Amino acid sequence: MKHHAKSVRAFIGAIDFEVSRLFYKELGFEESIIFKDMSYFRISPELGFYLQNAYVKDWVDNTMLFLEVDNVNEYFKELQNLGLHEKYKNVKLTPIKVNDWGKECFMHDPSGILWHFGEFN
Repeated sequence: MKHHAKSVRAFIGAIDFEVSRLFYKELGFEESIIFKDMSYFRISPELGFYLQNAYVKDWVDNTMLFLEVDNVNEYFKELQNLGLHEKYKNVKLTPIKVNDWGKECFMHDPSGILWHFGEFN
């Protein structure tokens, strides 16, 4: 098949929808409310995800998202300065790890969704 793709948008769940909404806004995402139990969060016109007021432990515990950034060292400093890992219960910020392909840091959201923020070589 030949298509001109415009974006890929994941659907993620939340233990506490309102807490997760606040977390993602503080992380720098812009919210567009789709309906009462779902919002679209975008970081740029092409990049975003749907947050749902739904929680299935096995689903959320196994969800990971990767956001490619220009400079993971600067991004990690910004994440530290935001202090979300100190403000929100269950939010964990893990320092930069260097891999063969590049480097990344990690953050768990309030529900346990694991974010990879990475930079390729």
